[in-house]
Amino acid sequence: MKLSNIPQRYVIVFLTFLSTSVCYIERVGFSIAYTVAADAAGINQSSKGTILSTFFVGYACSQVPGGWAAQKIGGRKVLLLSFVLWSSTCFLVPLDPNRVGLLIVARLLVGVAQGFIFPSIHTVLAQWVPPHERSRLVSITTSGMYLGAALGMWLLPALVELRGPESVFLAEALAGVIWSLLWIRYATDPPRSEHPKAAAAGFGGALLPTNNVNHHKVTHIPWKKILLSKPVWAIVVNNFTFHYALYVLMNWLPTYFELGLQISLQGMDSSKMVPYLNMFAFSIVGGFIADYLITKKILSVTRTRKFLNTVGFVVASVALMALPQFRTENGVILCSSVALGFLALGRAGFAVNHMDIAPRYAGIVMGVSNTAGTLAGIIGVDLTGKLLEASKLIYSDLSHPESWRPVFFIPGLLCIFSSVVFLLFSTGERIFD
Repeated sequence: MKLSNIPQRYVIVFLTFLSTSVCYIERVGFSIAYTVAADAAGINQSSKGTILSTFFVGYACSQVPGGWAAQKIGGRKVLLLSFVLWSSTCFLVPLDPNRVGLLIVARLLVGVAQGFIFPSIHTVLAQWVPPHERSRLVSITTSGMYLGAALGMWLLPALVELRGPESVFLAEALAGVIWSLLWIRYATDPPRSEHPKAAAAGFGGALLPTNNVNHHKVTHIPWKKILLSKPVWAIVVNNFTFHYALYVLMNWLPTYFELGLQISLQGMDSSKMVPYLNMFAFSIVGGFIADYLITKKILSVTRTRKFLNTVGFVVASVALMALPQFRTENGVILCSSVALGFLALGRAGFAVNHMDIAPRYAGIVMGVSNTAGTLAGIIGVDLTGKLLEASKLIYSDLSHPESWRPVFFIPGLLCIFSSVVFLLFSTGERIFD
């Protein structure tokens, strides 16, 4: 099948959108399948937590190396290698909860492999996407995460019930192989061109890796300047907060329904998908709003990023801190949907900003900030468990709304802090040549 009538950058964006969807289906799928298998085998909660968190350890370790590899080898090749590695691991490793050592190694491998994905994607998009389309096309790519999470929560429990937990691994491996074949067939590097407008705008073939010694700017990475840059740290702080809130809600909202509200998740049907579908919609809308404001010259790039980031994080903060007051299923779904939706809107601020300030090093800056995001997940999920254990000592059980207030107030306050940091220190101007 030929796609000659479709601009290649749109093909690349669609394929990267599929890649993020498949990755999040895998993450949700493992949690669902492993939980069922572990419960059937009588595995205790501590051991389950170790296995589930192992992925994030590998994921955190490979973020910066992933950006470096994408910069040196090329994002297109590194992205393919990542998919081949994690798909093979899913296919080859049996889902046996009693073989803890094997599962830990497997989840570390999958985490390391998937840690290369987002730095590689940002490197590829920086090469293909011109500045006037940057917000909406990057937002479309990242919206695949939320669609994948929603689809995983909707479809995979039924697959486990019909075919057993192991079938989820095989289905995920098959999805990874299909995506890899599509990437091999349709993905290309941009033409290696020295067109002055493309080079000045910070995209195109001028950003491709090269072995030519005369292209010293590609081989030299200004690590010190990156790590000491206030705009980079503004992105890092906001990435940390975004993922802290996201992972706390992803991992603990089901417990809030079950123990805080005494509502069974099985009886909720597809309503538990709504917050993630809201993220999917708001992520795309945020990208289109940003590009409209920039291309129509209503706001500068800097003011657009700050405006959307501030609106997204401040509204999310209010929703997060209000969430413990809601004691009905519909109220919690509404509040969590507002929180996650506006967090996704805020991504049109900080998450696209890598390519504004450092198009040549977008994968590396993404790797640095995504490391912080992954650490936020580890810290937030673990801290929430400790907070709830402490609350049980005070309130005897977790049905009291006060026992959940610190859980949602912490990410709410972080959202306010992060929005202030972004307002003070971020920029939409290119600061790295």
